[in-house]
Order: sequence, then C-alpha cells, then structure tokens
Amino acid sequence: MMDDVSVTFDQLTNIGAESPTLIEGFPGFGLVAAIAVDQITNQLELEHHGNIVSEEFPPILSYQDGRVQDMVRVYAGSDHNVMTLQSDLALPPSAFEPLSRCVHEELANEFDRAIFLAGAPAQSEEDIGTVKAITTSEELEADILNAGIELAEGTGLVGGITGALANDCYHNDVSAAVLIVHADPYLPDPGAARSVIKDALEPLVDFDIDTSELEEQSNQIQQQMQ
Repeated sequence: MMDDVSVTFDQLTNIGAESPTLIEGFPGFGLVAAIAVDQITNQLELEHHGNIVSEEFPPILSYQDGRVQDMVRVYAGSDHNVMTLQSDLALPPSAFEPLSRCVHEELANEFDRAIFLAGAPAQSEEDIGTVKAITTSEELEADILNAGIELAEGTGLVGGITGALANDCYHNDVSAAVLIVHADPYLPDPGAARSVIKDALEPLVDFDIDTSELEEQSNQIQQQMQ
C-alpha cells in the first residue's frame, strides 16, 4: 500500500513569516514553473528550510557548487510571506502520492494557501504567457479575480505532480489554486515564466520580483531560433 511508502520532511530552519503562501515549481512543460519559482526563491533570498525525502524518488545525486543536496527542497524566509517547493528533476508517478501526503500532513500547517504552476502548450504566438486559474475555494477564487486573473473555462484535467498536489489539497481542505501558463510548445520558456510572475503571482501574493533576467533569456532564445 502507498501509505506504507516512507516519506519525510526534514526541517532545517524555523519560519518567521506568518501564514505564508506555498508556491510550487516542479519541472514540467516549458520548464515554466521551475524557472519562475527559482527566480522567486533567488530574488527574495529565501533560506533552505527543509527537504522532502522518499524512497520513491529517483536515486540520483543532486549538487550545487560542489555540495550534495536533496533533490526536493523547501525554501522560506522571515521577510516575505512565501514558501517555495522545488525539485531538480521531474518525479515518476509512483512519487506523486507520497509527496502529496507529505505536503498536506507535514507542511500544510506551516502555510496559509498553496499555488501550483502548470505549463500548457500555447495554441498561437499571442497565446504565449496567458494565465488561467483553477481554485479549490471561494475565498481564493475571490483573491484570484481581484488580482485580474481569469478562471479556466469549461472542463478539463490537470495531470502530473501538479494535479496530484492540488487534488490532495482539495480533498484535505487546504486552500489551493493552479495557475495554467501557456508556453512555447517546443522550447523552455522564460518569457512565459516572467508573465506568470508579473501578471499573476505578484498581484496575488503581493511581492515584487525583478524579471529582467528572464526577459533577456527569452530574447536570446528567440534570436537563436531566428
């Protein structure tokens, strides 16, 4: 049974912020979530708050600047009401349930709400960077609409780790939203990551992120393609 799979949150620091928002940035379509959350973590100078460890995660060594680190990490800080959840690698489906369980059982009491990011292929060049939202609660829906973010119309599905995390929040009464960001269908898209930060996360979470670096990266990619 999946409940028997070992998964733990190893906390390294104490959070000083009150009721932070958790923002997830796992590798996915266009690397939009990973790029955006990495930029937020660095810009806000969030500290390495802890690691999520499970036997279902791939047995791969992750390192930075010559030092070994756990693959799935949580960052937080006392100056901003933000936590980030990041992974260096896309996780296999067998890891979805234990990771989701760890988030709602061991982390949910530390954050007020969760925002998950999901890249989706843009149908046209004008569609790149547009953001639609899905939410689990009326309160968060009101915040989303007040921030000028449109709700996703019609019916649909969100798969992968993002869908698993959001679904687990929904069934455990954790206020959560998924921001679907339309990105380049073929390339990593720092421009779409910049759009979700500026057009959705900044008004929704109330912070200020310098995204000029992402704009430069997007321009470089476009020039190389041309």
